[in-house]
Amino acid sequence: MWRTLARNVRPSSLISRPSKITPAITRLSQVTSQRSLNLAPASLIGTFREFSSSKANYAWRNIEAQINGTNQVQVQWDTDVSSSYQNVWLRDHCRCPKCFHPQTLQRLVNTFNIPKDIQSKSVQATEKGLTIVWDNDDHESVYDWDWLKNHSYNPPLKGKVDLTPPKPILWGAEIAKNPPIVQYEEAMNTQAGLAKWLNNIEVYGFSFVDGVPITLEATEQLARRICFIRESHYAAGIWDFTSNLAFADTAYTDLALNAHTDTTYFSDPVGLQMFHKLEFRGTGGESLFVDGFKVAENLKKKHPEAYECLSTLKVPTHSAGDEKVMIVPTPREQSILNHLSDGTLYQVRYNNDDRSTLSNLSPEQVDQFYEALRKWNTELTSSETEYWEALEPGRAIVFDNWRVLHGRASFTGHRRLSGAYLNRDDFLSRARTTRFTHAEKAIIL
Repeated sequence: MWRTLARNVRPSSLISRPSKITPAITRLSQVTSQRSLNLAPASLIGTFREFSSSKANYAWRNIEAQINGTNQVQVQWDTDVSSSYQNVWLRDHCRCPKCFHPQTLQRLVNTFNIPKDIQSKSVQATEKGLTIVWDNDDHESVYDWDWLKNHSYNPPLKGKVDLTPPKPILWGAEIAKNPPIVQYEEAMNTQAGLAKWLNNIEVYGFSFVDGVPITLEATEQLARRICFIRESHYAAGIWDFTSNLAFADTAYTDLALNAHTDTTYFSDPVGLQMFHKLEFRGTGGESLFVDGFKVAENLKKKHPEAYECLSTLKVPTHSAGDEKVMIVPTPREQSILNHLSDGTLYQVRYNNDDRSTLSNLSPEQVDQFYEALRKWNTELTSSETEYWEALEPGRAIVFDNWRVLHGRASFTGHRRLSGAYLNRDDFLSRARTTRFTHAEKAIIL
């Protein structure tokens, strides 16, 4: 029911009942009820009654907008949930076409022309959203309800729609029974196949592509389907290699390689990798893949002190075998297990062969590190976590180098493998593009 209250409010602040109320369509999930903030006396500007569509898990009832004090606006979402927004924040985040480009989704407003004590001239709650006219220049700002709720910061609300990728599914050796696979023609020629491929990599950390033509050109086209190829000291684009020591790296030998992630010596390690075996005449050489997130989870459950050690102690790394190569990261040392601010593990950075001299640790830390490393290795080399795959010609794999460790068995004979480092940001951009429309991105950003 619409109502207005003219207590301590300019006449222009009053709102009238609209002639038609339209359903709200929202992707926000159920917001857990929170006790209303203990706010100073405020002036009620208006109430907009709005009902959600079938996509939503809740209904908005009696959305109220209030001037709270002199420098902020309060939105009452329902009986127990409210949000407060400071005037300077609202003006800086104006979503009108003059302040935020509707096509490029980039800010156009000049932040530094906003008075630090900016005041509202009028505030209205309508079916379009929260409308504010500012007193310094009569500029009108309109804020969509979905956008306001998704970006509530005082307090932060649960159910926020953000860019978090799908929840990872952890795996061990059992993944061999049903590994994530897409077909080459499906991935290359359909949006559904592309979306499936991208989702496989985000959820499982890897995906096979079957039916790939056994050429370097087709492999490169496949790589470019999901992101651009990242250059490195190995090659400007996709490469193929055999055991010829063309580079001073054990990858260019026929030796066995323990499970590891690549380019731990880069300040920004390679995000994704692609492998496709083009030729093989010999024995051995099976590929090894291990879910680093699963290994970390096992370590944390069994040996939390070891997990903490590998998350905090810093390890120096390098690549320096070739005469013209000397690569070390900045900062010089990095942790093996790296986390977001909320404690979520986002990156495993481990190659014991590329580890530099541990001269940065105290005597106590040396003992802690080697004890933790032994426990990590026990979990990493368990038969329950190792997934071995022959990777026959025609089957390519793309895997997340921040999550999935790889290795191989020793081999004899001739083995030609194509490979590429892929750009993580470009991959994530394409993955998100398959999940969000342009209108939805405008709500999230």
